[in-house]
Amino acid sequence: MASHDCDVVIIGGGPGGYAAALYAAAAGLTVVLVERDKVGGTCLHRGCIPAKEFLETAHVRRTLEHASEFGFRTGTTTSDFAVSQARKNSVVTTMFTGLTGLLKGRKVTVLEGTGRLESDLSVSLTDGADAGSTITAQHVILASGSVPRTIPGFDVDGTLVVTSDEFLDLTSLPERAAVIGGGAIGCEFASMLVDMGSSVTVLESMPSILTGCDKDVVAVVERAFKKRGMEIRTGVTLTGHTPNKKRTATTVHLDGSDDLEVDMIVVSVGRRPRTDDLMSEGTGVEINERGFVVADGYMRTANPRVFAVGDVVAGTPQLAHVGFAEAVVAIKTILGEPVTPVNYERVPWAIYSNPEVAFCGLTEAAAKERGYDVVVKKDPFGGNGRAQIIGDTVGTVKVIAEKRADGTAGQILGVHMAGPWVTEQLGAGYYAVNWEATAEEAAMLIQPHPSLSETFGETLLALAGRGIHVG
Repeated sequence: MASHDCDVVIIGGGPGGYAAALYAAAAGLTVVLVERDKVGGTCLHRGCIPAKEFLETAHVRRTLEHASEFGFRTGTTTSDFAVSQARKNSVVTTMFTGLTGLLKGRKVTVLEGTGRLESDLSVSLTDGADAGSTITAQHVILASGSVPRTIPGFDVDGTLVVTSDEFLDLTSLPERAAVIGGGAIGCEFASMLVDMGSSVTVLESMPSILTGCDKDVVAVVERAFKKRGMEIRTGVTLTGHTPNKKRTATTVHLDGSDDLEVDMIVVSVGRRPRTDDLMSEGTGVEINERGFVVADGYMRTANPRVFAVGDVVAGTPQLAHVGFAEAVVAIKTILGEPVTPVNYERVPWAIYSNPEVAFCGLTEAAAKERGYDVVVKKDPFGGNGRAQIIGDTVGTVKVIAEKRADGTAGQILGVHMAGPWVTEQLGAGYYAVNWEATAEEAAMLIQPHPSLSETFGETLLALAGRGIHVG
């Protein structure tokens, strides 16, 4: 039975965990990282990276379908999804190899097994190659991540009913699919499937897909989805499903709505924290009623020696880049350095559907609910030169600012985008919101021409009162 002493021990090697390990090691702390599977976590192996690789596959197919507009004769766009799966695996392997090398180079000790926080704040490994090991440290960081949620009546079998975990290992795609859940992940899967030729129906219990997004952005996405043949059913209640005798298809039952026969059901209803058996009694760490770890703005739990970062933290967005930011906050707090807590209302969001969605700050509705009197400007991508060049003009940029007493636009409260490559354009909007810039201040920043980002610049100029191409 091995024993390890260090400054910081981290349970979980996903984005929050490995970022904490690398940042702590860069500061000269000794670090042990405990991971039950592979470092990189869900994001690298069963989430962000593989999902976006498949979305890029769909983008390539769309490009081929429209190649004739540019003078190319490409013939068939029939795809072999097994090849895309192999390419995805190659991308993941390359990034995994790089990450393991980086951890080794920073002298982070990586142990394989399931970590458990004991009452004396040591960490024991209950399985894996390093089972039986015990780590003692001055500080513990919980970064155990999350797993896909499931719903009653839809037991996951990996064939007819899948979550993101199983979906990302497919070597062929269904002809007909139902995606349960119209949030960010569900819309990404639905978008990819329809672009790859599947018949897709999105089933959402809420009144709208993409709950939490600005209504004008949602409208753009819904129109684009429906134009490509996707069916969207909102406000539905699911009562279960019945497979056919050969289990080659199944019928989804909906209360008060027509049943739906499909070849696969993709369950995408969010993720739950991985806190089962994470710690013994007596640690002093609080777990809320939904299973999340409760932490303050400095990522400290109720026990001041124990911190938490990433998907396991209560009340925070389950985003890899939020986990990165929380890791930095935790380590700087441990070091006693000045640090600013993450402002969760102003983090950047990116959804890689077609069209893409990106936003930060308050929606128009949320701003009004807060009591703000607002000024709003929108600009479609249709008049953007670069959008015309690449042949992708569906989308809009919307900027929300506080209205001053004289009626002019003051501080920017929110930036919301839907359209081509907006996930790569949000940076300027993110800075504008977080630096609390006014519309006029942000409008003075020059956007290159021709670029997609000009639409954001044009929207700002109009918001400031004198638009060039936008009224």
